Amino acid sequence: MGGNERRYVEQAFDSNYIAPLGPMVDAFEARMQQMLDIPHAAALSAGTGALHLALINLGVGAGDFVICSDLTFAASANVIRYLGATPVFIDCDEATWNMDPDLLAQELEARSRNGSLPKAVIVVDLYGQPADFDRILPVCQRFGVPVVEDAAEALGATYRGRYAGGFGVMGALSFNGNKIITTSGGGMLLSHHKPYIDHARFLATQARDPAPHYQHSRLGYNYRMSNLLAAVGLGQMEVLMQRVERKRAINALYRELLRDIPGLTFMPEGPGCRSTFWLTCVTLDRKALGVGPEDIRLHLESVNIESRPVWKPMHLQPYYQDAPVRQREVGRRLFEDGLCLPSGTAMTDDEVAMVVGHLRETPGLAGV
Repeated sequence: MGGNERRYVEQAFDSNYIAPLGPMVDAFEARMQQMLDIPHAAALSAGTGALHLALINLGVGAGDFVICSDLTFAASANVIRYLGATPVFIDCDEATWNMDPDLLAQELEARSRNGSLPKAVIVVDLYGQPADFDRILPVCQRFGVPVVEDAAEALGATYRGRYAGGFGVMGALSFNGNKIITTSGGGMLLSHHKPYIDHARFLATQARDPAPHYQHSRLGYNYRMSNLLAAVGLGQMEVLMQRVERKRAINALYRELLRDIPGLTFMPEGPGCRSTFWLTCVTLDRKALGVGPEDIRLHLESVNIESRPVWKPMHLQPYYQDAPVRQREVGRRLFEDGLCLPSGTAMTDDEVAMVVGHLRETPGLAGV
């Protein structure tokens, strides 16, 4: 916590305004809109809910196709299946670890020829880094397919000087406990188009019709954020950019302390990107190092330090094994060779150095 979260929560308690919606929700949305320069936002109970409502806004339904980044967390793809649609996964590129624009163009061209264009493309900003929107947006515009930006991991990152979350027709943020700021659980839907946000708010409050009695003409959802959680988010916004700078400093320190290890490579920062480095990720050359990422992960775990593999691509997940995919095996290699190092903003420089010290002590690690 940054310091003022408790004060805002106490204000909510003192006002006796606890239930979903309320002045803290309004203030949280307004603060996010102001910072990101995106005019419309709806605070929700989860980032997954934001993606779900985005697809509903775009008319996605049973029998439709939705293109999605392959290297991502499952929530990005699950919302497609919520609506009975079929996900089509696109591999990442080496330069950004995000959706490969060339593969996306190939998929859209092929689907245009056979009359199966997708209803939407979900582009994920992975590990705090925006995708290559200069190349992705034009190809989607050429085929008339709207882009939804999953910026759950990238709040505070910029691309060509613009904040992540505003590049698609709608963008989704997450405030889960592991994100750069948190409301313990929560998310937000962003858009430059007011009707999308108005409709999302309507759906998120059980699609209640404007009537003195409870009347519902269509299916709704319970997706709105509570006034208490929004109070936490309002306090977190005050320290967001400090968190971004700390994430970047942690990444820079890891790079400095690990620069001499052969075969250890960091996730690149893409052209035009200013990543938050939400997680510091590395790939490991087994031949050069003598060990793989699982050897290092288990050794760090033995001294009570948590690290994790890179996301497992969606097309390799048992649930999505039959889904269409266009790939060059980049995501598979990143999963097999990648490792996410401890990156919490509360870490001190000494703790980063301690992680590096234990990493160097991995049995069998060469060149150290």
